[in-house]
Amino acid sequence: MTIDPTLREQAVHWAVLTGDPQFDDWDGFTAWLEADPAHARAYDEVAAAVAEAAEAFGAAAMVEPAHAAEPANDNPALPPGQHRLPRRAWLGGAIAASLAIIATIGVLRSGAGSVYTTAPGEVEVIALGDGSTVTLAGDSRLVLRGDDRREARLEHGQALFDLRFKGGRPFEVAAGADTMRHIGTVFEVRRLNKATAVAVAEGAVLFDPAGRRIRVNPGEGLTRRDGSNRIERARLPGASVGEWREGRQSFRDATLGDVAAMLSAATGQSFTVAPGAADKRVSGSVMLDPIRRDPASLGPLLGVTARADGATWVLEP
Repeated sequence: MTIDPTLREQAVHWAVLTGDPQFDDWDGFTAWLEADPAHARAYDEVAAAVAEAAEAFGAAAMVEPAHAAEPANDNPALPPGQHRLPRRAWLGGAIAASLAIIATIGVLRSGAGSVYTTAPGEVEVIALGDGSTVTLAGDSRLVLRGDDRREARLEHGQALFDLRFKGGRPFEVAAGADTMRHIGTVFEVRRLNKATAVAVAEGAVLFDPAGRRIRVNPGEGLTRRDGSNRIERARLPGASVGEWREGRQSFRDATLGDVAAMLSAATGQSFTVAPGAADKRVSGSVMLDPIRRDPASLGPLLGVTARADGATWVLEP
């Protein structure tokens, strides 16, 4: 089950506090846990992630289950049986605990920004506070930076930006080695298979604003592959931008490798490509729910074969 990002941040906050040997607000911690069953679930998720991170960094661990009886000399202010953070060597205290959490939790705020991740088949809407939103597709990772959150880096996956900023500093999105700047815009950015793509539904985007300043207008798409100076431009229906939010995915002269990656992210099913077929180009439009239920039904829609290989579906011409 996906934990609400705001709730997860609260759990991270309590995890850092309770990891400090000087922490003494056990009443406040207990009240937060008891306010909603979801709080305990979020805290357990964070505690488990911290434990894994500490082990990964070589920290010595001594786990104390939440249901275990409390030692007589260990924080008597906390009633027996209440949730508390597992005891561990904290890599130097609360700061190191924060670093362990940053390494493992999907959403949090730190000096590096707010990090959002989604699992395959999941969609998450991020509210920016002024009516603007970012919708993150499945199997994606996005970092928002700055106090005003006007800087984003799409590390991988796909995101739809619906921006309503008026005046002030423009919103910029980085993906790979490329940067895009919005001009009152609804646009989509995809970072996949060592390539960056942008498609615009409303307004405009400046691609490479500090260099070539290529303007991408509504109904236009642009793709640049890593290591290449060649820009691929295409016309596309504005309605297709972000259409995966409504359960549809369209492909226009897309490589089969990109199709497999996008469908894996959108449906939660695992798709791959037969040897030698990754660069084959296909076009078509599919509804995602039927593909989730029966991946083999994809074949006739895109003119390919989809065959099962264990839990993975292999696409080939």
